[in-house]
Amino acid sequence: MEFSFPDIDGPVAQRGIGVIAPFDLALERELWRWAPLEVSLHLARTPYEPVPVSLAMAELVSNPLHLTAATHDVLHVEPEVVAYLCTSGSFINGLAYERSLRETICLAGAPDAVTTSGALVEAIKHLNITRMSVITPYDEILTGKLREFLDEAGCTTIRSDHLGLGGGIWKVNYRTIAERILRADDPRSEAIFVSCTNLPTYDVIEPLEQALGKPVLTANQLTMWACLGRMKLPMMGPGKWLLDVF
Repeated sequence: MEFSFPDIDGPVAQRGIGVIAPFDLALERELWRWAPLEVSLHLARTPYEPVPVSLAMAELVSNPLHLTAATHDVLHVEPEVVAYLCTSGSFINGLAYERSLRETICLAGAPDAVTTSGALVEAIKHLNITRMSVITPYDEILTGKLREFLDEAGCTTIRSDHLGLGGGIWKVNYRTIAERILRADDPRSEAIFVSCTNLPTYDVIEPLEQALGKPVLTANQLTMWACLGRMKLPMMGPGKWLLDVF
């Protein structure tokens, strides 16, 4: 039996992003929706911690020893950048700690590093945002830490809203998320940030940006945008304000 191969070379050359995710991440599918065809995502997870989503959990999942081990887990497949995909774990101790997490990942051998909260700071500068509304799935304490982080980055939180969830964040439906985003909006806010990489947002971004006339920035969106920008690749999916030249 003869077989005729297609007259193409293949597969498409792979370009990798290493992703260090907290143990409870359930939205890998959402990450892939941002990625162009040639990009592969290589995930490693931090160890399971038997605590609810809280300040304590954010501190546990951002332990530099865990980030070092997870970086080693993805390096063999030669990612061009390694992302720490956790908003709270990268904002809880301010800008200096966020930088130290990227340094930890690079010291472990990554050619470049991104954190979700670091990507937020990059987007704020890219879009020249100084006033923002935020919504989070967290409790008030952790949400307050995000406001402090934004203040340190030169961005005032005009209004914030939080869901107060200790787990199961990936189960929140789009209607609830959209209603909370609309409630958090304020005429003085230049953008809205939706925190947490475990909160589904992909399909609400575009219609809400059209309705509000301002950027709706989300954790997974920003992380992928920052990684792909370093790779000089376009981000797929919604986010028209971010889709300008990086």
